[in-house]
Amino acid sequence: MFTLGVRDHVMIAHSFRGEIFGPAQRLHGATYVVDVEFKRSRLDDDGLVVDIGLAHTALKAAIEPLAYRNLDDLPDFAGINTTTEFLAQYLHGRMAAAIEDGRLGASAAGIEAIRIVLKESHVAWAAYEAPVGRAAA
Repeated sequence: MFTLGVRDHVMIAHSFRGEIFGPAQRLHGATYVVDVEFKRSRLDDDGLVVDIGLAHTALKAAIEPLAYRNLDDLPDFAGINTTTEFLAQYLHGRMAAAIEDGRLGASAAGIEAIRIVLKESHVAWAAYEAPVGRAAA
């Protein structure tokens, strides 16, 4: 399996509901390092997994709605604990949509899976990986 990854970061604020979250029930901030890995078993006709420039542009667009915002105030997240795991899945959906609508180029249709890793710090992270496109069907 071939993999190409791009990285960016996003700063957010949020709070959680539930005693399990302890002090994180209060409003707090997080800066996530966001890694996206695109996976496919065969390279495209140009010898690529995906165009790295288009991949980075798509990642920037995927995280933009979250950047410098209190996620508690966003209607899409009403009543949801926006855990690191949840946000990894959310960003996976946004990156899969970028493939489907052509923002990663026509050959990106050959991508079989996407892995999203959100790093909260140098010692803690969460990830979500799932098939996309024809592989998901």
